[in-house]
Amino acid sequence: MKKHTFLLVGAVLASACVVGGLAQAPSGAPKPGPEHQKLTYFAGKWVSEGETKASAFGPAMKFSFVETCEWFSGGFAIVCHSEGKMGEGAVKGLSVMGYDAAEKSYVYFETNNLGENVFSRGSAEGGTWTWNNEGKMEGKAARGRFTLRQISPDSATFQFEMGADDEPLKLVMEGKQTRQK
Repeated sequence: MKKHTFLLVGAVLASACVVGGLAQAPSGAPKPGPEHQKLTYFAGKWVSEGETKASAFGPAMKFSFVETCEWFSGGFAIVCHSEGKMGEGAVKGLSVMGYDAAEKSYVYFETNNLGENVFSRGSAEGGTWTWNNEGKMEGKAARGRFTLRQISPDSATFQFEMGADDEPLKLVMEGKQTRQK
């Protein structure tokens, strides 16, 4: 009798594990949502130009970049490669944009050949994208806000504001970008 009870309990437990496993099995690969689709705006080849303003964060200078952005496999993120000039110096960068559903915000990460790394969280309302970050410049706490305003499907203006510690944000860069066809 004990042998039958043991087999019966074993069969019930095995069945429960199989049913529980099937109930938790994913119903296929996850799909990008509407928030991810908003990133479509950034896909393509862009030419950017503008200038930085003289400030505590650096001198005034002109800059120009070419940035090529494409969807990363799966459709959840955009990956961009940029190359350009900042003043007289050459700059190459890599950036990734995506959507963090848990935090309900866009994310942006950039690294470049100057050793700079930036992580920002952002939002999109209408045709305006706003990205905020915190970090250090020359060992001091700094905050930044990058705002991009879509003018058309193929052009935008942007500005970057920075502030040290608790100081108000000040305009340190502005420019425009145009999609190349």
